Amino acid sequence: MSSAAVYATLESLLEMRRHSHELPLSARPAHAGQQTGRQLSRLRGRGIDFDQVRLYQPGDDIRNIDWRVTARTRKAHTKIFNEERERPVFIICEQSERLFFGTQLCFKSVLSAEAGALIAWMALAHNDRVGGMVFGARECHEIRPRRSRRAILQLLGRVLDGNRALGSEATEPSASEPLNLALRRSREVIRPGSILYLLCDHAAIDALSQPLLVALGAHNDLVLLPIFDPLEASLPNSPALEFAQGQQRLTLNTTANSLREAWAGQFLSRQQAWQRLAKRLRCGLQPLDTGRSVVDQLRPLLSAHARRQR
Repeated sequence: MSSAAVYATLESLLEMRRHSHELPLSARPAHAGQQTGRQLSRLRGRGIDFDQVRLYQPGDDIRNIDWRVTARTRKAHTKIFNEERERPVFIICEQSERLFFGTQLCFKSVLSAEAGALIAWMALAHNDRVGGMVFGARECHEIRPRRSRRAILQLLGRVLDGNRALGSEATEPSASEPLNLALRRSREVIRPGSILYLLCDHAAIDALSQPLLVALGAHNDLVLLPIFDPLEASLPNSPALEFAQGQQRLTLNTTANSLREAWAGQFLSRQQAWQRLAKRLRCGLQPLDTGRSVVDQLRPLLSAHARRQR
């Protein structure tokens, strides 16, 4: 692999900006203004975006009565509005040692970095506030959502710092699930009504504290983006499959059908767990793999999300 496939670069993260207009974060047209993004709330109430006229119902605000329709039909009608609200985009991006692995186009850590950058640039292109959190085995750093290029550059700087620290022999894996710490911290900074994109290792589901996600999902839109490498899904039939991490080397004989089936079964179990979690939270789910372009993988999910925003 090239060095750019092993470690993320500032150039590759800035390059994601070029693709930001290709993926729609919202299918609704934006209203011009300094303080409004393109994410529209589905709440109905008094606002600037007219929706429809319907028969007056007890409890409706009499200030919204449409007197022309009322006079023409001789029945009281009221105007209904869609309330437009800001919907900040918050990206939780993992950069831990378990992502420092890959056998295809790039390492999982690079895919996580590029996916986060693409989402961030796309949100800013739609005039939305963008922030996020970068977490590793023992620490996490957050950037509060702001509508500025500087905020994105700060976020990408944190991503690059975390990414460049990977592969150090002095780094030891954490005994607890790193994602749980990030989710607890996120609850302190994420504004209710945000769109939350979660980029994490596919194996995080094993020790994930689901109540933390449930609490976040109660007041935000969640999109789950677990990351995996195709080798984690299926082992090749090889008498000497070598793995390396730092100075450590491991050789496996994968010719036994039982080993390959157990390996594939473990991956399938995790995949089904993510599907059950997404169904429980009623949120988006798109596993990302290192064998395909991040733009190609995110396009179907974000296009579907855009249709739901209509």
